[in-house]
Amino acid sequence: MTDLAVYDMDRTVTVRATYSSFLLHCARRRQPWRLALTPLAAVSMLGYVGKAISRSTLKEINHALMLGAHIHPHELKPLVESFADLTVARNICPGARTRIARDKAEGFRLVLATASYRLYAEAIAERMGFDDVVATGSVINVNESLAARIDGENCYGPAKKRMLDTWLTEEGITPGRTRFYSDHISDLPVFEWADEPVAVNPHPPLRRLAERRGWRVEDWR
Repeated sequence: MTDLAVYDMDRTVTVRATYSSFLLHCARRRQPWRLALTPLAAVSMLGYVGKAISRSTLKEINHALMLGAHIHPHELKPLVESFADLTVARNICPGARTRIARDKAEGFRLVLATASYRLYAEAIAERMGFDDVVATGSVINVNESLAARIDGENCYGPAKKRMLDTWLTEEGITPGRTRFYSDHISDLPVFEWADEPVAVNPHPPLRRLAERRGWRVEDWR
C-alpha cells in the first residue's frame, strides 16, 4: 500500500491562479500581437459565466487566442520552462513548501492533481518535488504539434476524482493513508475520498463546509 498526499495547485500550492498567467507569458514572449486579442478572451469568459460555453471550451478558446491553434513542442518548451521558473520563484505559498517537505519526509508519494494543463503543470511539479501529476491533457496532432483542444476531460470537479481513480488503476497503486489539500469546494469528491482532507486558503463555501465536517483548515499564504 502507498501513502498518498494529493495537492491541488492553483491558489493552494500557488498564491494566484496560473492558467491566464501562462497564456499571457507565452503570448508576450512568442507573438506579442496576440495580446490585442485579450478582449476576445474576456468575451469568452462572459460566455462561460452565462453558461453558454463549458469550462473546457473556455480553456480551448483562450488557448487558441494566446498560443494559436497549433504550436510545436520545440517552440513551447522554453516558454514552459521560463514560466515554471517564474512561478516557483514568485508564486508559491510559503506554507506549501513546508507541507510538501513534511509529507515527503513522512514517506508520502506526492501527487499534484490540477485542472491546469499538464504541459506546464509537470514543469512546476518537478521543481517542487512532486512524484506524479494528474492534470488536463492536450491533443497532439499527427505532426506532433500541440492543438488547442483538451485531450479527455478537464481535470476539474468530479472529473478530477475520476482521473485520479484512473491514474491509481494504471499505476497499480493501492492507497494507504491519503491526504488531500485544496482551496475550493469544487474538489469535494476528492475531499470525501481522502482520509485527511485539509482545506487550504479556503474560499468561503469551503471554509464553512470544512468547519461543519471538522476538516482541518490551514492558511499557507
